[in-house]
Amino acid sequence: MTFGVWLRLGRVSNLPTVWSNTLAGSVLAGSALALGAGWQAGLCLALSLFYVGGMYLNDAFDRDIDRKERPERPIPSGVVRASTVFGIGFSLLLVGVVASFSLGRAHDPAYGTSTLCAALALATAIVAYDLYHKQNPLSPLLMGLCRVLVYVTAASAAAGAPSPAVWLGAAALLSHLIGLTYAAKQENLRVIQNLWPLGFLLLPVAYGVFLGLQRPLVLVCALVYLAWLTYALSFLVRREERSIPGGVVRLIAGISLLDAMLLAAAGALELALVAMLLCGATRLAQRYVPGT
Repeated sequence: MTFGVWLRLGRVSNLPTVWSNTLAGSVLAGSALALGAGWQAGLCLALSLFYVGGMYLNDAFDRDIDRKERPERPIPSGVVRASTVFGIGFSLLLVGVVASFSLGRAHDPAYGTSTLCAALALATAIVAYDLYHKQNPLSPLLMGLCRVLVYVTAASAAAGAPSPAVWLGAAALLSHLIGLTYAAKQENLRVIQNLWPLGFLLLPVAYGVFLGLQRPLVLVCALVYLAWLTYALSFLVRREERSIPGGVVRLIAGISLLDAMLLAAAGALELALVAMLLCGATRLAQRYVPGT
């Protein structure tokens, strides 16, 4: 085993999108701006453990299918044992739950219970998705729920409970994830009937335009997000050199642009810029560690 294989198993190139999700969830809750960079960094790290652990478990649960379809993956190729990956994956989820609970409790003892419940729900959703996502028509919804629970966990740690702005932002994020996951599941996007799930991606754009009607900077963020979606989808529908993986990794990076739009709407313009930079960081990292 090399360090690069461990990074590949964890899809760590996508972690910047988890960080922007964490920022958005905590800021939309209403109190995160006063918590300080150290606390925010700790929460980003805690929620990163959920993502990496979930990716490890994804490969471990998919090992039999990968032997047929993707024999080059680390487990079917014999580079690492499935038992080892299972152990690391579940351990990361456990540490993530404990770390999230500790951060919520450190902020306010009253927030510990709600943060613990949200973190446990996130861990459960991750395991459920990894265990049963192949041939599951509702898997895009379940995948989106995992990201929604990142928002909820961050909001619970920052403010004790999600605010209405958190739930509205989470709904926009869920729509993006549904469209993204359906895109990843498509086998033949040349057939127009298979393109309809991508319409979910337009719902966050519409929400951003609505938020930006009275706030020009939010509208700018929404248009940047729309431009990025158009660019990403071009890889899925072009007649020549069509690349589903190329479109999917760009849609993953676009999660941070959605977060930037929501952060701008919350008045956190500096963090909105950070989220935009995290989109670029995701694409840069994906050049070295595959994002899918």
